[in-house]
Amino acid sequence: MSQARLRTERIELVPLADDHLPLEIELDAYPEVLRYLFGRPRTPDEVERAHERRLARARDVDGLGVWMGFIDGDAFVGMWILQPPHGPSQPKVPGEADLGYRLLRRHWRQGFAREGSLELIRHGFEDLGLTRIFAHTMAVNEPSRATMASVGMHFVRGFVEDYDEPLPGTEQGEVEYEIRREEWIAG
Repeated sequence: MSQARLRTERIELVPLADDHLPLEIELDAYPEVLRYLFGRPRTPDEVERAHERRLARARDVDGLGVWMGFIDGDAFVGMWILQPPHGPSQPKVPGEADLGYRLLRRHWRQGFAREGSLELIRHGFEDLGLTRIFAHTMAVNEPSRATMASVGMHFVRGFVEDYDEPLPGTEQGEVEYEIRREEWIAG
């Protein structure tokens, strides 16, 4: 199974491809979009390297990956991620996936993060048979935490990671939210 095109009421979620690189560069050019991730805009070279890593991770587990979201036919909204666990705080466990989202500021507070995330959760549990979907963010990232809660995820743990370039609020740690397949089914 390759990565599927997905659709919500308002958003078309298209699997990440090389022709999306200019959109990723646009998304990562805004410091407010990256406030809780990098704290600064990323250079086109940094985005290109991240693009290659995202494409590689999408090949790790069939059906998982990165989706670019569009409304009204071709207006770019942002990026949604349902990827295999990776990194020091994410042990690789079969049947689990990491949820993420990043939207252009002009599309904030319109329900798009929630809408796209709900579709990826549905896809993960119903189409891919995942057992657990989780998400991480900085403890101080209240908007992202609110989105996680709004899609049915609940707080699991707080933790601290070491960063080469700590961001403001890093000292308050990270949080992990999750939803399990049985919770999703029970609705």
